[in-house]
Amino acid sequence: MRAHSSAINDNSIADGPSAGIDPGTGTEADTRASTDGITTGRESHRGGLALAGLGVFAFSLTFPATAWGLESFGPWSLVALRTLLGAVIAGGALLLGRVAPPDRRHWAGLAVVAAGGVIGFPLLTTLALRTATTSHAAVVVGLLPLTTAVFSSLRTGARPSRAFWIAALAGAAVVIAFTVQQSGGELSGGDAYLFGALLVCAAGYTEGGRLARVMPGWQVAAWSLVLCLPLAMVGTALALPVEPVRLTAHGVIGLVWVAAGSAFLGLYVWYRGMAEIGVPRASQLQLAQPLLTLLWSFLLLGETVPAAAPVAAIAVLLCIAATQRTGRDRRRR
Repeated sequence: MRAHSSAINDNSIADGPSAGIDPGTGTEADTRASTDGITTGRESHRGGLALAGLGVFAFSLTFPATAWGLESFGPWSLVALRTLLGAVIAGGALLLGRVAPPDRRHWAGLAVVAAGGVIGFPLLTTLALRTATTSHAAVVVGLLPLTTAVFSSLRTGARPSRAFWIAALAGAAVVIAFTVQQSGGELSGGDAYLFGALLVCAAGYTEGGRLARVMPGWQVAAWSLVLCLPLAMVGTALALPVEPVRLTAHGVIGLVWVAAGSAFLGLYVWYRGMAEIGVPRASQLQLAQPLLTLLWSFLLLGETVPAAAPVAAIAVLLCIAATQRTGRDRRRR
């Protein structure tokens, strides 16, 4: 911005009135242009935060909705149907928008997004929720922001500041302490699924955030879903005859939400938000996701909210505020 302003001022001084520029108003115009650029940048950052925050809100309902879905479907059927319905919604949106297929160079990245966010994370967390409560799963997956920041640093060359890492590690420490305290010092049987879900989801989020910088975020979400359509069709055909189906209102609502809300809408606003503010910063907003899920678990599932939740909520929100106040990411040269 300073270099741009200096270049304009130099041209104004050099060309003067002969170039049709009033030397007396050049500085004011440059200042106004500079201020407009700063304002636009701030508005873009706020918009990115709002979009990423909306994504976190949608994701926070995923575990309770999955628990509802498991009332009607088996884990494999639920994931297959979730992916199938999400792919149909995404495909319809792409057709209505007459969106051309992505460049060939983007398909490998979309495959990573699909494997991590569309298939891997939903399947592993659904399997975990057969034995783990949504409250327990929520706090374990609270490590996702730190995991995503690490993947992003390795994949994209982002170099968050030391203050960022300190705040991120502090937030992760709060989540770990909360998890250990609530589990009595022992990990549950579903934790292996949950930790696997952390890894595949972080890889998918990182690649999705990178792609959202070169193509619209909703298209990243939509094409990754469409890419899974053949697999979802095969999975549905194989799982439904094997696993029992007991349709209930909760089960249908849960399936619809994880397909439309989490798999499409949530990913759409999430990737768009990441493109605006960067993967590491957006990922730290997810520190609030476990606590929101705890709230939904109490309101929708009747689970008991741990007494330590309010303390953890305050600590985590402070960590979020700290990560959002750190400097811009630096790139390796």
